[in-house]
Amino acid sequence: MIGKPVRLQVSLILSLGISLVACSQQDAAKPPAPEVLLQAIPAANSVQFEGVHDMKTWRNPYLIVRRDGVALLDAADNTEIRLKPAELLPALAALPASNWPYGRVVAAAENNVKLSDEDGIAIRRNKGIVGGILEGAHIAVKWVPSS
Repeated sequence: MIGKPVRLQVSLILSLGISLVACSQQDAAKPPAPEVLLQAIPAANSVQFEGVHDMKTWRNPYLIVRRDGVALLDAADNTEIRLKPAELLPALAALPASNWPYGRVVAAAENNVKLSDEDGIAIRRNKGIVGGILEGAHIAVKWVPSS
């Protein structure tokens, strides 16, 4: 007959084992972080994009830093997808690899519509936030003048 301390130890070991299996199944189901997905894109190749001066020929993601966040320009239909800064990396990670021919680099410009000094301050603040997010994800930024 197994003594009470041994049964307790067996019970604890079984409980721990079940917990570990449950945790590992949850981790396996969790999708990779956007930063991890973006690292699969090759590093930026400046030779390919430094000569691009007409942004109409830019082929990588294009961002517009706005007063209220950031917009990802959808070149296919020339629309802006407005995002909060926290939504930027997941949106970039969701893009197909074909959207990154220059490697891990985005073009970015400030929104040129500034109605007040507060708008300019908010845009500069968001520019810093967006720049920090991109730098943290090892995404190069080609800052371009707003048109």
